[in-house]
Amino acid sequence: MSFYQEPTHYEKTILSDLQGAWEVLKDEVIKEHDSKDCSQLMFHINEAMSWESVRNLNHMKNTFILVQSIAQQINVSDEIIELIEDIRDVLYEVLNEIQHGKIL
Repeated sequence: MSFYQEPTHYEKTILSDLQGAWEVLKDEVIKEHDSKDCSQLMFHINEAMSWESVRNLNHMKNTFILVQSIAQQINVSDEIIELIEDIRDVLYEVLNEIQHGKIL
């Protein structure tokens, strides 16, 4: 009987860039939460980072649109808006690669 061996290396993909972008946004929203209520925004950021969204990037795209809209409505800082734009760029790059048949 063989046992599963821990991989000796992991390949970095654009999906890890996408995850990192969400993490950076989440951290910045937590900082801004002291000065304004970002609860609804945090809820949807967490939803976008959930397994359901990671396994269904179209769901993540829809959740991203909600995040973008809520951020504009509650008038977040310019830094958060820039981080949201970073996510948009990476997310659409991922979706484009998938559409062109790249397996991630």
